[in-house]
Amino acid sequence: MAEKINEKDKMDFTIDTLIAMVVEELSEDLGKDSKEILADFCISKTGKALYDESTKLWWNGPSYIADIYKKELAVRESGK
Repeated sequence: MAEKINEKDKMDFTIDTLIAMVVEELSEDLGKDSKEILADFCISKTGKALYDESTKLWWNGPSYIADIYKKELAVRESGK
């Protein structure tokens, strides 16, 4: 019998897939290891906003999300 998948699980899968694509793009763009990027992305404001379904950030593509994260990094680095 097929397992019933609830809407929350579908949304989490969608967001997780987006994060994988974002991290891959960032790894290529920034020349950093994807594991390092993934760890930082998940605790970033952008990563948290992506998991907050009310922001609708997940409606956007991985390149858009990667650009938002790069802007967040630039702001973070300029504040040091």
